[in-house]
Amino acid sequence: MLYTNRSINLISFIITMIVFLILNFCFFEMPKESFENITNMISEQFEKEKDNEKNEEILEEKTLDLGNWYIEIPAINLKAPIAEGTDTSTLNTKVGHFEETELINGNVGLAAHNRGYEYNFFENLKKIKKDDEIIYYYQNEKKIYAVDKIEIIENTDWSYLEKTEENKITLITCIENEPLYRRCVQATEIEN
Repeated sequence: MLYTNRSINLISFIITMIVFLILNFCFFEMPKESFENITNMISEQFEKEKDNEKNEEILEEKTLDLGNWYIEIPAINLKAPIAEGTDTSTLNTKVGHFEETELINGNVGLAAHNRGYEYNFFENLKKIKKDDEIIYYYQNEKKIYAVDKIEIIENTDWSYLEKTEENKITLITCIENEPLYRRCVQATEIEN
């Protein structure tokens, strides 16, 4: 078949149109999809933040009923109820009290989750600094402590929970991705 200028021009025109349509699709349709994706991502993030705010409000509502046994740490904006024991069911809803430690005078030992659960009362324990106050309420007693030790300990080290003559409070929680270690915050009572 012999190609004439007219057929070559027609073929060139068809190829140009195909290239034009492909480029048009890439530059005008793709950004539209990308814009929609960005809009959806922003909407999803906004919804997540609204859900987080709702969860914080629900958490505040749930922790308002602290009863007569709770802990308060103003530096990390924590108020949390305490219950006896450190088993999973206790730690899922409250700060747990190590049963072998004291309730008022001596060394009070407490534990709580810091991530991955509905209640992560000790999630900001890593932000505590020396001299921060810890306020402990039990029955009609109120004790105020000042943080004096912040340690990373092995998960088998229970020495920080031993009996003491001074009134102390010891808080223990896990460390993310470090199953062999625990964060330990210890504070000594100061005068009210």
